[in-house]
Amino acid sequence: MTHPSSTTLAEALWSPPRASSIPRAVFLALAGSALIALSARIQIPMWPVPVTMQTFAVLLISLAFGSRLALATVGVHLLQGALGLPVFAGGGGLAYLAGPTGGYLISYLAIAFVVGRMGESGWSRTVWGVTAAMLTGSAIIYLMGAGWLSLFVGLDKAVTLGILPFLLGDMLKAALAAALLPASWALLRP
Repeated sequence: MTHPSSTTLAEALWSPPRASSIPRAVFLALAGSALIALSARIQIPMWPVPVTMQTFAVLLISLAFGSRLALATVGVHLLQGALGLPVFAGGGGLAYLAGPTGGYLISYLAIAFVVGRMGESGWSRTVWGVTAAMLTGSAIIYLMGAGWLSLFVGLDKAVTLGILPFLLGDMLKAALAAALLPASWALLRP
């Protein structure tokens, strides 16, 4: 059953007493960053940007966790990658953040905030809300990721290599999330 003041799915599933909110947040941020890292391993290799489930995980976590916890989760993930842990699709290290795919990775912070706020506002409760939030997040990824990629390959190639191949997959990811999140909320109703 959902907590009456729950604004996110994470709060509805696990709303601890105030004293244990920090350990809960740490646990969820670490678990979420592990999920993002694992989802990066589900991929179709392409150059310069592989198709992965990593963006799906970031978007889903943002909707389910809300902006603050999603920012912490993505921040942990990016820090782990910057420190060299192999949490990105191609490995880890600062070179990934500075290389052609860096804009896509850094966009996760913007997604965590924007899509997380959408989750806090109830967008994760309906099929249309989730779809709109997922597509908004995908647009952020495209703008930041392809914008950064264009510095390496030019704008035309950035669109051809960094946006067009991902459109169908991102629509499928949005449909999957639109099926999962509202169903999860429905299971929590009395």
